[in-house]
Amino acid sequence: MNSFLKKALIVTLLHVALVLSVGGKLLYDRMTRPRVWVRTVSVDPDALIRGRYLTLNLEVNAPWFDEKNDSGQNQVQLSVVDGQLVATKTDANTELTVSRGWRFRNNSEKAILNSQLAFFIPEHADIGIRRTGEELWAEVTIPRKGPPRPIQLAIKNGSEWKPLDLK
Repeated sequence: MNSFLKKALIVTLLHVALVLSVGGKLLYDRMTRPRVWVRTVSVDPDALIRGRYLTLNLEVNAPWFDEKNDSGQNQVQLSVVDGQLVATKTDANTELTVSRGWRFRNNSEKAILNSQLAFFIPEHADIGIRRTGEELWAEVTIPRKGPPRPIQLAIKNGSEWKPLDLK
């Protein structure tokens, strides 16, 4: 085997190892890090190249947040407490912030995570149109650092859950 072929094989193996290590880390996080179902809304992505994905805004529990007295620049750390996604202030640079969310029928307001998540869907998948009373929920993994990673979507109508089969 000549020298050029050996070098090409080594570079190829390094690339394969790098790609597999990223995939392995994501799978490891999915198995070991907390997961939580979070109410979300999908937003039409404002991008030149749109593709088949939903941009998700996640609702977070942030009782300390007051939009009038908060510039929205507070860094937050995410955790799961009693089955809810909770944002707590931190001095660490997490690049995650919260802002005022959407208003519900009972006039309660929730905070949303400013980091919008892209959830890619297959070309042939039917995400359907939600009827009145139906809510879109996303199951997410909470990594040690960075924004949540969406796993799957579901429609909630009252107490009934219907996971979306997007395969």
